[in-house]
Amino acid sequence: MATNPYQVPNAALADPALSTDAPSGIVTTANVVYALHTLSIVIALAGAATVIGSFLFSIPSIIAVIINYVKRGEARGTWVESHFRWQIRTFWYAMLWVVLMVPIALLLAITIIGLPLVFAIPVILSAWLIYRVARGWLRLRDRKAMYV
Repeated sequence: MATNPYQVPNAALADPALSTDAPSGIVTTANVVYALHTLSIVIALAGAATVIGSFLFSIPSIIAVIINYVKRGEARGTWVESHFRWQIRTFWYAMLWVVLMVPIALLLAITIIGLPLVFAIPVILSAWLIYRVARGWLRLRDRKAMYV
């Protein structure tokens, strides 16, 4: 008897109330969203844009967020739902951090002591974004729910 490749053992689920089955189409959609976010990061690394700027304002990343909102209903009740939450929260938390940090960075930029922090902020945010995308995609590949 063949087993369903999209079935996850209960121990791997972050929320035991979630169904263990996920349609292959919704898993593919989650992979596409991670790929689009990764593409926006690669575009930034290969070009002149910052990772955080590319992640928030590039076409691939904006398309990824739109796909998240349109398709998350199909993932409801499955382990993939946690990936959709993870992806959406990654985008909006990144936006929040930028909104909070830009004024602080501008204030710090006027002092010599604060200048290194101005350069550290985008580096730290970029590392956080890369971690979030990589961690989520690896757990999706392993058919594990995200802790959210």
